[in-house]
Amino acid sequence: MGTPDERPDIVIILADDLGYSDIGSYGSEIATPHLDALAASGVRMSQFYNTARCSPSRASLLTGLHPHQTGIGVLTRDDGPGGYRGTLSTDCATMAEVLGAAGYATAMAGKWHLTGQLKAPDDTWPTRRGFQRHYGIIAGGSSYYQPVTLTEDEQPVEVDEDYYLTTALGDRAAGFIRDHAAERPEQPLFLYLAVTAPHWPLHAPEDVVEPYVERYRAGWDRLREERRARQVASGLIDDDWPLTERDPDVPAWDGTADQEWQARRMAVYAAQVELLDDAIGRVVEAQAAAGRLDNTMIIFLSDNGGCAEEMVPGYIDELPRPPLHSPAVTRSGDRVRCGNGPEIIPGGPDTYTSYGKPWANLSNTPFREYKHWVHEGGIATPLIAHWPSGLPAGVTVHAPYQLPDLMATVLEITGADYPTERGPYPVPPAEGSSMLAAWRGADADNEDDHELYWEHEGNGAIRRGRWKLVRKHARPWELYDLAADRSELVDRAADHPALVEELAVSYQKWADRCGVQPREQVLATHGERGAGPFLIVDGFKSAHPAEPSR
Repeated sequence: MGTPDERPDIVIILADDLGYSDIGSYGSEIATPHLDALAASGVRMSQFYNTARCSPSRASLLTGLHPHQTGIGVLTRDDGPGGYRGTLSTDCATMAEVLGAAGYATAMAGKWHLTGQLKAPDDTWPTRRGFQRHYGIIAGGSSYYQPVTLTEDEQPVEVDEDYYLTTALGDRAAGFIRDHAAERPEQPLFLYLAVTAPHWPLHAPEDVVEPYVERYRAGWDRLREERRARQVASGLIDDDWPLTERDPDVPAWDGTADQEWQARRMAVYAAQVELLDDAIGRVVEAQAAAGRLDNTMIIFLSDNGGCAEEMVPGYIDELPRPPLHSPAVTRSGDRVRCGNGPEIIPGGPDTYTSYGKPWANLSNTPFREYKHWVHEGGIATPLIAHWPSGLPAGVTVHAPYQLPDLMATVLEITGADYPTERGPYPVPPAEGSSMLAAWRGADADNEDDHELYWEHEGNGAIRRGRWKLVRKHARPWELYDLAADRSELVDRAADHPALVEELAVSYQKWADRCGVQPREQVLATHGERGAGPFLIVDGFKSAHPAEPSR
């Protein structure tokens, strides 16, 4: 056995479609004791941001770049050259490759969603992008009971009748920790746990779902108010930021038909979050049992805000464009029924449903908008950092950061070098700034000069200090003072035209440098792709189809 390496283990846990307020330490009524314990004994960030969508967030997190620089400008489909090839580029380095080169063991459990090649391994699979071990799905979503594209390393995996994906991912991640501690205890470990929960479909065992049904009979109006009150009381948000109005497409709870079905939808979602927390608990327990928890940096976050996507009802084997990666029949031979309607009771393997806009509005409390958009509801994520030997306990950090900053932070913590090339390909310089000093209590020095940028499907934004310039595709720029109005309720664009112009110029320079294509150009070439049975209704009550593989 060699001399122990004193560098910390790195464990990054990424939830899928989890809203800003969906865990207890961020205001939720859902039972998440393991995450809440990590927050209480670590650092909680109030203004960390993802990139509004599954694949782009994963690409940015793993490379320290903006998603358009990685080939994942939208999703894992080919929407054109440059940043829209829909598969992870050969000229960017993943965190697994960087840490592996620095002497770390590397392992991943969970969803990859960074390749257009789902069946045969190629150079964009996790095992060929730095992970020595991988167990999980290659695609962007799947049944929790019968996951499609489930692989171990590069081999397809068959599952038994008791299988549940979130539980299996937690068990496998904990197993990676135990194996590593037994085989190479002197070597530091990088573990990436990318669960699919609570991404649709709404699947969870009945014994976990049932206790939540009564809770959600209270309805979204009351629960949004309760979540905001807890956020204010814990110091997460400012009491001066009002709760946004209920989405105009969502009825008041008291006037909602089929309340029992609606409560059931959110109960299943809550059960998925609880089971996610259970899986994280097993990972933490494995690190503790290995004697490694004190010197482990655990980072938890979500890939986008709550998801407002609805589904048109129909049996999967009858839909003209069925959801990708779902079996048409269950293991027992029952047909799988897709869609959102009171005749479809979610939770079991014979359903494929989502919780829709009303509950996504709750998930993103106190903000408006959802996954896809770069208003706060689409990009604000909980982030918890826990490192007992390296970080203070019970601290809330309010400085704004975003996904490329994770790579910079991990580089500082581990001392690893970011490469200038990957094989024959030059690697773009990492884009982020380390958060370590802010986590340790230093005054934020990035308020005015650390600009944050977003673009997804033509929705764009730039944040500089307290000011955020944001727009939906083909809409005018809006300007918000986030120090006074993080709920984005008072558009200040007309009051500060010079600032709007200045920020717009900075945004365009970033977009040009990072390979952002105008949305009109993408649509002119490829149109709105992959409508399937999914429909998104935006805040302006217009509809457009959405790509079904997220």
